[in-house]
Amino acid sequence: MIDVSPSLALLVLVGVMVGCGTVLVLERSLSRIVIGVSLITYGINVMVLMAGGRAGGPPIIGQTEVEEMADSLPQAMVLTAIVIGLALTAFMLAMAYRTWQLNGNDEVQDDREDRRIALAAARDAVDERATDDSGATLDEQAAIVFDETEDMPAIEGSDDKSERSQQRGGGAQ
Repeated sequence: MIDVSPSLALLVLVGVMVGCGTVLVLERSLSRIVIGVSLITYGINVMVLMAGGRAGGPPIIGQTEVEEMADSLPQAMVLTAIVIGLALTAFMLAMAYRTWQLNGNDEVQDDREDRRIALAAARDAVDERATDDSGATLDEQAAIVFDETEDMPAIEGSDDKSERSQQRGGGAQ
């Protein structure tokens, strides 16, 4: 019978990795989010390997007794999860790099819907909060809600797309 009692050190390792990863995913910087998702992935991989029980002999009939064989299913699942995690990490790093190219930073900004919900919640639930973090009153903030998905207005006297791109902060490269 395979011994499935987990090691306390591995349990603590999984808890710390998943906990730190969760804290990092809740940050606004894309580079921290990438590191957080990677930590969560690695922590879950260790947990799946722990669930497979202790290491045993190779699962080859004739070379190892059946009771002594290692369970190869958790190992195959973790190997697949490593490949998927690597692809996800590469994709998120590409998104973070593109965001940095366009904006000059990798901060995640609120979109229009987030602002609308925050303003509605502030009006209904929290009367004491009269300003947001920038110092603008809620009414002023509601009046200047900017839809980030719309094109920025053209520079006066020109309709050139490269000037709009430079206005956004990402010059023609």
